[in-house]
This record gives sequence, structure tokens and C-alpha cells, in this order.
Amino acid sequence: MRNRQLTGILALGAAATLTLAGCAGGSDDTGNGGSGSDEMGTITLGYLPSWTDGLSTAYLLENQLEKLGYTVEMQELTEAGPLYAGLAQGDVDMYPSAWPELTHASYMEEYGDDIEDIGTYYENAVLTIAVPDYVDIESIEDLKGNADMFGGRIIGIEPGAGLTGVTQDSMIPAYELGDEYELVTSSTAAMLTELENAIASEEDIVVTSWRPFWANDAYDLRDLEDPMGAMGDPEGLHFLGTSDFSERFPEAAELIAGIALDDAEYASLEDMVVNEYGEGNEPEAVEAWLEANPDAFDTIITD
Repeated sequence: MRNRQLTGILALGAAATLTLAGCAGGSDDTGNGGSGSDEMGTITLGYLPSWTDGLSTAYLLENQLEKLGYTVEMQELTEAGPLYAGLAQGDVDMYPSAWPELTHASYMEEYGDDIEDIGTYYENAVLTIAVPDYVDIESIEDLKGNADMFGGRIIGIEPGAGLTGVTQDSMIPAYELGDEYELVTSSTAAMLTELENAIASEEDIVVTSWRPFWANDAYDLRDLEDPMGAMGDPEGLHFLGTSDFSERFPEAAELIAGIALDDAEYASLEDMVVNEYGEGNEPEAVEAWLEANPDAFDTIITD
């Protein structure tokens, strides 16, 4: 197991303690952070460090927007709900990796009128129920009647995550697992800790997961088949902004709309940020990725 990977993600989860109440001014156009230009304005990126799709793209955007001339402030949060609320209220300017089509659809119903969809950077994101490759079941259907294998627990992530809602409200009822299993929620970092401990002892464990996510490869996770489609269809990962984002930051909006990553490009970005360089070295990881992928998207700035 890659202990360095887990240590990094635990550190990130522990660091994600700030709330919107402590947000430093959001879309203050005077700017007091980053290395960009006061004249271009300040863009605040709100992200959840333990959700590494958003972590990776937040630092990619910080790099690109500062090269374009903006000042960038990074705002860490712990739940998606407050992030959508902050985005709609203008406390943050961007959510750099949102799942608005299915996973976060309820948040979009509540806040979508005050949010601008700037673009989709990845097209094939999915929610999954997964097990280590050695576990002897193939389908979510196989969980029924086998609760003793897993101690009657499905190990989840944050209570407010869209993945948690889909698992609790769709998958568990669809497969009639409510009388046998408890969905245990706390955080992504805690889920990974339980997963690593189980794998170290080669114990059976079932977790909520998603793709793209670095842990699938790092821990040899296998998605369980979902014949009822209860975990939902593939969806896009989007860049969301405040309702007037393109009006206030037209150059930024043009750059962001040009970002589109395929599976290999996304996987290499996340691997460099989370695994190869690790917590505290994200800017260096992004620079290394840009050097290795100078043609990754149409609007890329590599100098």
C-alpha cells in the first residue's frame, strides 16, 4: 500500500476545517493574495481538499489564472452544500469540479439560478460501490444475504456528499439492503483509513467510491456491477461560477471554457498532485504536469 498517498489525503482532510464564514472576501476585486495582478481582479476558488478531483483542478486553475494575470485565493470547505450556497451568494467565485448533472442535482435545483456553468472538463464521471479485488462478489446484488462478510456496513464518505445521498436513497432501497446494512459516513479520509486497514488484513470491505478517483488504482478497487442502474448514469464534471462570473472575469471564463481532459490527462494530473508530489507541493505538481502535457487543452498557458 502507498502509505504516502494515505498520509497525504488524511492531511488534506484534516486541513479542510474552514467554513464560508471565514472566507476572505470572495470576489473582492482589489485582491490581496496569490501572485496575479490587482488590475485583473481576485478570483476565489472554493474546493473540498479530500475530493481530489476538485483539489487537482483547483490548483490547475490557480496556475493558469495567475499566469493570465488574476490574483487567486484558495478557499477550503468540507461539504458540497455550503460550497454551492457560497457560490450562489458570491462568497466564492468558482467551484472547480462540480457534479451538477446527477450527483449534485438537488443543489442545482436549489441554487442553480444564481450559478453560471462555465464548462465541462471531463465527460465520464460515475458513482460506484466498490470492493478490493480479492473480495469474492461481483455485483451489488451479491451484497444481499452476505452482510456477515462485511459486518453489515457499507463504508461511505461525507454525510452531505451527493454520493452518500445516491447510496442511501437509491442504491440501498433498490437492492433491498436496508435491513442488512448500515451506511457508515464520516469523511473521505476516514473511508480510506478503513479501506487500507481492511486490505492490510485482507478482510472483506465494501465502500462508496467514484471515477475518476486515484484510490481505485492505488488500492486495486473493483466496481461492483449495478444491473439496476441505482448509482446513476455517467455524468460530466463542470466548472461552476457565480451568476455573473463571465461578465466580471471574461478572460478567465474564456480560458476555463477551453479546458477539456481525457482519461489519461486527468489521471496523470490527479496522480501527480495527490501521489507523486503530495500535500503541500500542489503548485509544483501542476507545473510538472503542464510540462509533460503542453497540449492538454486548447487554452493552455505553459510559460
